[in-house]
Amino acid sequence: MKRAQLILCLPAIAGFAATAGPAHADTATSMQIYGFGEADYIYDSKRLDPNWESAFRPSKIATPDGEFGSDGQSDVSVKQSRFGVSGSHPTDTDFGDVSFKFEFDLFGVGADEGQTTFRLRHAYGEWGPLLAGQTNSVFMDINVFPNVIDYWGPAGMVFLRTPQLRYTPYRTEHSHFAFAIERPSNDIDPGTIRELDPDLGNNIENDEKMPDFTMHYYTSDSWGHAQLAGILRRVGYDTLGTADNEPKGAQLGWGVNASGHLNVFDKDKLIAQVVHGDGIASYMNDGGVDLSAKGIPGAIEPEAVPLTGVVAYYDRTWNDSFTSSLGYSFTRVDNANLQEPSAFHEGQYASVNLLWTPTKDILIGGELLWGKRTNFDGATGDDVRFQFSVKYSWGKSFDI
Repeated sequence: MKRAQLILCLPAIAGFAATAGPAHADTATSMQIYGFGEADYIYDSKRLDPNWESAFRPSKIATPDGEFGSDGQSDVSVKQSRFGVSGSHPTDTDFGDVSFKFEFDLFGVGADEGQTTFRLRHAYGEWGPLLAGQTNSVFMDINVFPNVIDYWGPAGMVFLRTPQLRYTPYRTEHSHFAFAIERPSNDIDPGTIRELDPDLGNNIENDEKMPDFTMHYYTSDSWGHAQLAGILRRVGYDTLGTADNEPKGAQLGWGVNASGHLNVFDKDKLIAQVVHGDGIASYMNDGGVDLSAKGIPGAIEPEAVPLTGVVAYYDRTWNDSFTSSLGYSFTRVDNANLQEPSAFHEGQYASVNLLWTPTKDILIGGELLWGKRTNFDGATGDDVRFQFSVKYSWGKSFDI
């Protein structure tokens, strides 16, 4: 952390110290090493982008049919397998221990798309109210991720693990309020600008002058939990190879995410999330872009693209060994008029499963999934997937 940033944080941290627990400098560092090995057998009735055949993302469904080759494809993957270390380290301060977590899986993305390779999930430390590192975005609610075995999960869910500096000024047993500055990442679609001006359309790039600002309030009790989150961000662009990088500009991105679950019957959960905003696609589990273009030739301007996401799931516990999850989710984009006809407009996702846990460290189960992609021009593609997974978990806690 830069010195100026630390100085700004000190007054707020000092206020937290009055309610923080006592120091534990005389205790040992507590650690847990954990993980699991998992193999997934996957069969698709149609076909997804081959780089994404190990996860079910409606945005990767072929449109038109046959875009990625013949229908009916199988895959066996170990990409979900995971390894992690977590724990706490004592300090001689009134803030108490430093907690930490480092975790990775084998699901390659970005430059490693489609590969079985190391992928960082969490790498952070937390001391009192201050967290620094990579973990779940403050705009996200991990507690609405349903009990599914598909790696990617519902299309309409806010889901992003990102580098951040997070401050939690208020925390009780059941509630907390947190805000953060998070790494910006704009997904820009120049659309048909390439046809109007190829030199311009091919040279537009991200302009990320400011971090993203996120916050949420979370509360829980015996009935379940609820969270209300918000985000403000600058979604900017400029042009390479031109005088003063013109044209350039920025739009305000914003979003509101309401989520939670309700405990029903004995151990069941009714899960829901609704998110809406402009220029927030980078935070979504699947589909859309943050910034595109609208207007007519000679009067083109950028647009932070509006997006809506919904998740509705029911997690059922049949008995001590068997569980199921049933639900539906979608992401819908209000496309800018200069996006390509093939641009993503809507992704639908539904699934049902039956999972068997003979002991707490073994999970075996099958899942049936359906997805549909709709493009800006109305073209569609769909897929039905079956996944069978076996997972062996392990872990060991100790003091050093």
